[in-house]
Amino acid sequence: MITVKEIKANVADEMTLFEEKFKESMKSDVALLDKITHYIIKRKGKQMRPLFVFLTAKALNGSAKEATYTAASLIELSHTASLVHDDVVDDANERRGFFSVNALWKNKIAVLVGDFLLARGLMISVETNQHKLLEIVSNAVQEMAEGELLQLEKARKLDITEEVYFEIIRQKTASLIASCCAAGAASVSEDPEVIAKMKTFGELVGLAFQIKDDIFDYGSSEKIGKPTGNDIRERKMTLPLIYTLKNSDKATRKTLINIVKNHNEEPKKVRQAIKLVVDSGGVQYAHKKMMELKDEALLQIKDIEDNDAKKALIGLVEYTVNREK
Repeated sequence: MITVKEIKANVADEMTLFEEKFKESMKSDVALLDKITHYIIKRKGKQMRPLFVFLTAKALNGSAKEATYTAASLIELSHTASLVHDDVVDDANERRGFFSVNALWKNKIAVLVGDFLLARGLMISVETNQHKLLEIVSNAVQEMAEGELLQLEKARKLDITEEVYFEIIRQKTASLIASCCAAGAASVSEDPEVIAKMKTFGELVGLAFQIKDDIFDYGSSEKIGKPTGNDIRERKMTLPLIYTLKNSDKATRKTLINIVKNHNEEPKKVRQAIKLVVDSGGVQYAHKKMMELKDEALLQIKDIEDNDAKKALIGLVEYTVNREK
């Protein structure tokens, strides 16, 4: 399987220049704000979102344009703002193994930093006259918020159907990757069909990505890792659990619902729930749905002329469903 390092090599120059432009986009006259944004930048993750933006642009056009850098910055600013706000909402003290912004600087400052990042995205769009990119990214931010609220609404009753689950993860997770690919396409093309097709591609990849995360909670079906049970502890209705509740006998359903509702803090009970889901084929079913989404995503880009960026984009999709963490 192709590695993230090999995928990144296709847009190494673009990513280096993007990092400089992104740092510049976060600059402020307020020393405290500069200190916090510097802290955020130093602790960035795999940068999957800019990767999707640049690989999409290069696959379609052969090279990135100035608008492509704007697109990547808009998405990273919006995504970073949402993470900062999420940590406040969840009262989380850590993000990727480091202290969260709210843990170091308290909630009020964290919320204001998130607001600043969103505002910077708006300003960059206006300054560069990139209204189409602003529309794409703003739509994703709206969908992410709606997805979170839909999940909160449904989680109370534990009555999430597979259809509702897919709508939640489409909004919460897939909308962001869809916006990466749509914005990457819009930065090099004005063809609405091309932009729409790349948005669909990103959405399908995003759905597969989230299902892979859901599978991790129960241990991988091919290479059994140590299951975490976090989703059960947090009463999250993910695809393996939804499938099991729908397709098991009455006794299994009753046991699972009882554990999720009343015993989700007890390690022994959580392990029992994980075993029931795995033994009932919940993980196997989720894996099957994930691979179907992957295949559907790859169909969306089959007509793009073969080039190194397209190969890397395919590699990124394969990495998404085969990663070990």
